[in-house]
Parts: sequence; C-alpha cells; structure tokens
Amino acid sequence: MKNVSILLLPGDGIGPEAIAELKRVIDWFGAHTDLSFDITEDDIGGAAYERYGTPLADSTLDTAKKVDAIVMGAVGGPQWDNVERHLRPEAGLLTLRKELDLFANLRPATCRAALASASSLKEDLVSGLDIMILRELTAGVYFGEPRGIDTAADGRRRGLDTQVYFEDEIERLLRVGFELAAKRNRKVHSVEKANVMESGVFWREIATRVGKDYADVELEHMYADNCAMQLVRAPKQFDVIATDNLFGDILSDCAAMLTGSLGMLPSASLGVEQNGKRAALYEPVHGSAPDIAGKGLANPLATILSFAMCLRYSFDRQSDADLLEKAVDQVLAKNIRTTDIAADGVKPVSTSEMGSALLEALDDISS
Repeated sequence: MKNVSILLLPGDGIGPEAIAELKRVIDWFGAHTDLSFDITEDDIGGAAYERYGTPLADSTLDTAKKVDAIVMGAVGGPQWDNVERHLRPEAGLLTLRKELDLFANLRPATCRAALASASSLKEDLVSGLDIMILRELTAGVYFGEPRGIDTAADGRRRGLDTQVYFEDEIERLLRVGFELAAKRNRKVHSVEKANVMESGVFWREIATRVGKDYADVELEHMYADNCAMQLVRAPKQFDVIATDNLFGDILSDCAAMLTGSLGMLPSASLGVEQNGKRAALYEPVHGSAPDIAGKGLANPLATILSFAMCLRYSFDRQSDADLLEKAVDQVLAKNIRTTDIAADGVKPVSTSEMGSALLEALDDISS
C-alpha cells in the first residue's frame, strides 16, 4: 500500500462543486487500488479572504509545502473586485505558485474524440489533436520589476511592466519541454518574439543551446503571433510548445478552444525536483464561473482530469491515469454531457450526475 498526501483547495465559484466530485473519484481509487490518500482540505482565494482575511493563509502555505500534491478548484468572483490588489483571490494563487516555485505550467490541449464536432474549427483539423503547451509560470512580465503606474518626468502618466528572464529560468523550462517531447512525438516549438524583443533573442539563444543536448528531439523556433495563427490554421503540426509566461497565458487559452470546451481541460504546475519529489499544483484551466455557481451545472471533468495528471506526474501511476482518462472518454462516448458540452437535443446532466456516470465507467472498465 502506497500512501500519498493531497491538499484540496476548492476555492470559489464552481470550484467546491467540482472538488466534491473529485473526492468521490479519489475515494474510488483508494478502494480499488493500492493507493491510500491522506487528504487535507483548506481555503484559497475569495473563500480564504472571507475566512482568514487574506487569499492565502500562512498555515495553508505551510501545508502546501509539506504535501505530495495540491489539487485546486478555481478562484475569483465579482464580490472581491474592489478589494486591494494584494488581497484579491487571484493573489493567493500567484503567491502559491511563487512560494512553491511552480515554474513549469503544463496545459494539454487534447481534443477528445466525442467532442471533435464541438470545436470552432473544422472537425478534420482538430480530430486527434494532442498538444502540450508548456508555459513558464514564475517569472517574465507578470513578476518583473519595475512595475506600476506613475508619472514620468515630463508629467505624463504611464503604466509600466517589465519583461525579465534570467538564463536559468529559461533553461529549466526548456529542459522540461524537451523531456516531455522525448516521451511524446519528439518535437518542440520554442515560441517568443525575437524579432522585436531582447528577451526573445535571449530565449532563442538558450533554446538553441539546450536543444543540442536532445539530439532525438526536433527544435523549431516560432514567433508568438505566427504560433497563434498556426494554432487555428494547422494545429496538429504541434507537439510541445514551450514559451514564456505572457505568451503561454494567451496561447494556451487559444489552444483550449480548439478542443471544444474550456471546461474540459486540466493543467499541472510543477516545481524543481529535489530528492525524488517536486512541488505540484493541479487545477482546471477554466475559471470560477460565478454565474452558474451553486446551480449544479458545472462540468467537473477538467478538475477530475487534473487529478489524472496528478496520478501521472506526482505519483508515477501511469496506468491509473490512463484508466481515469479512458473512463472520461467512455462517459462522453455515451453522450453524457453537462450544459457546457451538450449538443443540440441532448439533455444535460448535473454536476453530481456527471460524477456518478464517471464512477460507473470506472467500475465498468476495471471489472
């Protein structure tokens, strides 16, 4: 029996509803495999602000540093729009990423067979799509200094953000990209704006150097604007896209819509491996969707697929991750859909009904 520890952070909006269904899935794996789970649950984001007066309490961060993995729901909501920036729900997530040095954000854009017709692109362009977007998460323009809003010497007001990358920050991200590609289709697109940005020139230089250590993986450089165009023109040319924080934020959301629904996509944020262990946060790509929170309409599959990534990357349980993903595909193949992915004429199921259908599929596949 292998025991693993997980911190669950349901967060805001639809996060608690999705995490509730995930807990049923975790219980299933605890009952049907040799994994046992030590589960701790706490607040983050707006829920933490209401409980602790801060979007990430020190005690929560301490727990996060000790567990094997963290699985989160979502953060944010209009009721916190007017609080100070450092107290907003999103600040809790940014602090968690920074404090745990979760530098590598893995966002798979996978078009599941049953949802190919739901994409905004033609079905033949996205059927079988399997892209891994690797976004640097703890540096770049979101963290660079100086930043702020001030008045210049000539009296004009200005907003200022600084794009800064150190060599080691780029290198470690790219090494993760090449290692991922070596286990996939052996191609990395390194994406920047070397034509107009010095940081892009620097990024390309380091990508070229690192690529020489991975002779069996093809490296192609691409400008970020061209990458956005190619994602909607011929997305299946990509395997792993490795890029910075800003471009990764934009391109991963663009790629997400190719798959048919933002509500289906998981993500993982990984830290540096030390003594065989690395900090890891798993969360759905979608937001907190406050307009449908508490109505039983949320799609829990992105959160559940985030747990599949947890099984794969934190617990080295490839077969269990495959099993969970196969169960999701079986549910979708039966045309069981929540509102966000229901086709015309299909009666959508509730959040809990989707969870129940998934558990039935797990029983069926494993029997």
